[in-house]
Parts: sequence; C-alpha cells; structure tokens
Amino acid sequence: MLSDKLLSKLQKEIKEQTQEFVKWVPRQLIIDMDQDKVRYPAEFLEEGGRRNLLGLRFPKKYGGRGLGWKEEVVALEEIGVLGTSLACLYSLVSIVGEAIDKFGTEEQKEKYLAPMIAGKLKPAEALTEPRGGSDFFGSTCTAERKGDYFILRGYKRFIVGAEGADFFLVYARTQDAEPHKSMTAFLVDRCPEVEVKYLYGLMGTRGGGTGRIYFNNVKVPVENVLGGENGINRGAEVFYQMMIPERMTSAAAALGMARAALQVAARYSDKRKAFGQKIRKFQAVSFKIADSITELDAARALVFQTACAIDEGDEPGRLRRLVSESKAFATEMAWHVVNNAMQVLGGIGYTNVYPVEKLLRDTRLIMIWTGTNEIMRLIIQHEFFKEFLSKGIEGRDVELDAPEAEAVEEKVYE
Repeated sequence: MLSDKLLSKLQKEIKEQTQEFVKWVPRQLIIDMDQDKVRYPAEFLEEGGRRNLLGLRFPKKYGGRGLGWKEEVVALEEIGVLGTSLACLYSLVSIVGEAIDKFGTEEQKEKYLAPMIAGKLKPAEALTEPRGGSDFFGSTCTAERKGDYFILRGYKRFIVGAEGADFFLVYARTQDAEPHKSMTAFLVDRCPEVEVKYLYGLMGTRGGGTGRIYFNNVKVPVENVLGGENGINRGAEVFYQMMIPERMTSAAAALGMARAALQVAARYSDKRKAFGQKIRKFQAVSFKIADSITELDAARALVFQTACAIDEGDEPGRLRRLVSESKAFATEMAWHVVNNAMQVLGGIGYTNVYPVEKLLRDTRLIMIWTGTNEIMRLIIQHEFFKEFLSKGIEGRDVELDAPEAEAVEEKVYE
C-alpha cells in the first residue's frame, strides 16, 4: 500500500473500510469459485453495497460517495488481494457506472446507477465479439430501429456476469455508416431473449459466470439507449470514455494481486530453512523479493499519479496514454511478482497448499483483457508522439550539447 503519510485521512478510512470488507469474504467462497462450484457470487456485491463501498466515485445523490480516482485505487488495491474474479465483479460497478454517470439520462441513473451502487442490481459489459477482441469497431452485433424500440441481434463473448448479471451494457451497430459513427450503447435487461449460449472453462478468474451471449431479437426500448434519443450513434464516445475505468480498475487491482503474492513469498522465505539458514538469507531469494518490492512500488506510484491526473482533468490524449501505461505496467508487474513468488516457494508453490498457483492463473488474464498490452503500447507511443511532436522539447535541448552539434551535413535523415 502507499505510505500512509501520502494518504489523506479520508483515503486511510477508505482503505480500512475496504480491508474489513475483504476480511468478510468467506474463504470457502473463494475456493468454491475457483472450483466452479459457484458461478456468480451475488452476495459479494450485495455486501459491498450494504457497506457503501461500491461506486465510490459517483454522486451521493445516487448512493455513491462523490470521491475521486485516488480513493478508488486505494480501495481497488485492497479488493485485488481476493484475485481477479471478485476484483472484476467489484470493478464492473465502476465501469458500467461510468457510462451511465457520464452519458445516461436522469431516468437511467435512477433506474440503473442507484440500485447498482446499492448492490441490488448486478451489471455486466457486453463488448467483445467472437470475430474480434481488440477490434472493437469491427462489431457485427446490430440493433435495428422499429418505432419506439430497437431489435438487438448478435453475439457477445467473454462476458463476466453472463451468468448472474441483471442487465448488460451492450454496444451494437445502429446504422450503415463508418464504424465510428454507427455504434450505439444500450442498457439491456436480462430477459428470455438474452440467451447464455456457453459458459467458458477458464484457466483462472473463475466463478464470475463468464460466457457467450446471444441477443435473439431482443426488444430494447429507445429509452434504454444510453443517453436516450441523444445517445443514438454515440457509442464511440461512450467506448473511449470507458477506457479510463476499464484500464484503471485492472491496473489498481493488479497491485493487490501482486502484494498478496509478495507477502506469501516473504513470509515463506522467513520461515523456510535450507542449508542451515532461512532462505531469505540467500541472495537468489532475497533479490527476487527486492525486485518484487521495487516493481510493486513503481507500479503503485504510476497508478496513483494517473489517478491524480484523471481527478485534475488532464488533457484527454495524456490521460489515454497514462491509463494505458498504468494498465500495461501494473499487470505485467503483477505477473512478474507472482512468478517470483512461485520461484521462492519452489515446488510447494505449484500446489494448492498456497494460493500462488491461483494468483498465477488469475494474473495471466489481466495482460489480455480490456485491450491487450500490445494495444496499450500502440496507444502509449501514439499519444506520446502526438504530444511531443506538437509541443517540442521542454527545457534544455540537450541535442545541441554535442561538440559537433552544428555539423548539419552529418545529420542525414533520408
């Protein structure tokens, strides 16, 4: 966790309250989810709602606390120690809530946002399709208008909450135009025409009811277009805004997963003895712990800096870059730290005597979802070059400090 000296009194309170919530989660629930005995732990979100720990960033009017991203990442790190499934279900309130809070009508906020924050409605996001993952605008899911409603048709897959969620944020094409101008976001209630066609057998991140859904001529009222009539064909705007909570929740929860693995490994290394001494006395072990600590602290600092930038309303391009940096760096950090933990534990770490093998399976996914980390790198360099080439060098131009800097005939670029 961030040094308590860097946290405000309120942030310390959020941290403590979230820790108490995390302690409440039954051990058996985590085990049963990983064994696919529980498909969707509705009670987890219900308890989060009772404790007023869902949707921290949203207005008090709808049951939120009106806080910022700095507070949310503090809470998300604590939730992250539970693993990817519960962290994802917790984050979906923030992700789907972002869309409703930023683009929804007053009626939609009352109908969906408020009960979702209270833990009474469980959300899911239907974004990925069988034919594409990162290619969002290659969507083939369609919604055809028929008077005062739309007919929604098509498949979505890898939906956390396909089994269990009460409603879905769904993107579909609503006109024959270029992709960026043809997408609309809908709030779709579960009904018989929303068919769960397949539940995935996952390597990790189990128990969240992840599946493929077929929208079989679902009648969606116009008032369920996100933003109402004004929201038709504005799905691209929603999608771009959603990249902030999608990537920030992944990054912040990754901190908790890494911290959990690090703590297990550190405690083990202080107990386990070999060749007459604790194994943490061996450089090969202690350096893995040191590297893990350093990577975790670096990722935490980046995530918190990004949270500050969002709260302060930094430039959109820079925010796109920072949230992409945070997601890529924090998730890869978690993967490295969990792998280090398994190496410290040795063979016993590969068994279910310790939770490291589950964390390893869980953290493998977070480098893929909400945009692969390769996509994150495309965004990072694109936004950097766009800003750098338009603004130029800040401060001293060190290129001019070379002894032969004025030998322009030697500076050949083509």
